[in-house]
Amino acid sequence: MASVIEKRKGIGKFTECEIMCWFIQICLALKHIHKLKILHRDIKTSNVFLSAANCVKLGDFGISKELNGTLDAATTVIGTPYYMSPEVYQNQPYTFKADIWALGCLLYELCTFQVILL
Repeated sequence: MASVIEKRKGIGKFTECEIMCWFIQICLALKHIHKLKILHRDIKTSNVFLSAANCVKLGDFGISKELNGTLDAATTVIGTPYYMSPEVYQNQPYTFKADIWALGCLLYELCTFQVILL
């Protein structure tokens, strides 16, 4: 998806329909891995891939972590800084909500072609 954003810069923003189509698919992928108790920990545009048919594929599970339950938390400070949730930055235990934070950062980037600078 990062390459799609780069190609689109200078041409014009994505339509609301395009963004919603991709965002819903990313949400469903995240819902699926969270249901399996997998915390991705590196949700970002360069880890979301688009097929020729515009189907989203969530990739790069290299730093993901399987939690024992929905109340478990991870503690390792890991991921891409622009997409890290406050609790990860503050070296506090974090849960699936950290992936949701990163999802919001990804949505912002899709809408603006910019990352959030803290």
